[in-house]
Amino acid sequence: MLPPCCAETTNNTPRPAHSPVPVVTQYATADLIGAIAYDGHDPADDPAWASMGAPTRAVYGRWCRHMCGIACLRMALLHRDGHAPSLFQLLSGARHYGAYVQQTGGHIKGLIYAPFATYARTTHALETEVHPQLPMARLVGLLDAGQMVMVSVSKEIRRPQNEPARRGGHLVLAIGHENGQILFRNPSGHTLEAREGSLPAERFETFFAGRGLSLHLPASSRRTPLRRPAAAEVRR
Repeated sequence: MLPPCCAETTNNTPRPAHSPVPVVTQYATADLIGAIAYDGHDPADDPAWASMGAPTRAVYGRWCRHMCGIACLRMALLHRDGHAPSLFQLLSGARHYGAYVQQTGGHIKGLIYAPFATYARTTHALETEVHPQLPMARLVGLLDAGQMVMVSVSKEIRRPQNEPARRGGHLVLAIGHENGQILFRNPSGHTLEAREGSLPAERFETFFAGRGLSLHLPASSRRTPLRRPAAAEVRR
């Protein structure tokens, strides 16, 4: 039986927040995130790097800072299916569709919304809509309709008591709207409370860049993904 958060409804009653949604971090060891974010710790210096499915430590170190969106996708798939490819398998697929571009000099551009949405639909049967302009009221409406939303926010949403220097630049997975609160999972949260976040909508808006991708998770979409790229497809 499907949890209430994923059941189809025919009325206008807001659907509950998605649950359970396991936390997936973009870094192999969650306890190192604070040191990476604020103390200059090299993320490649992580003894658990291989657990992410990376082919080498160097590849892990190059890509982990850019994988917030991939972590959001894995959380959504784990919630829907109970299983999901590794982060680096998902990255391989997203790169195949052009959601990331490694430019001259090694600079990584991405996550690029449109090709990522095509990848999610084609490979994982996950209906995904790009919202280049997403007002706060529309975000709340999508959550109340039972969708998850990958939203662009300031990375400093992990410390919501601080004012952000900018909005956007990082993706978190909004999983519901309850009692005026936006509930979300943060792939780079440095504490458990930051990873399983909840903020009043007006405070969340302070960090929100007004864009994102909605993920539709109806019962009819539950099926095994069509293709699982091998981790070996990730290139330097």
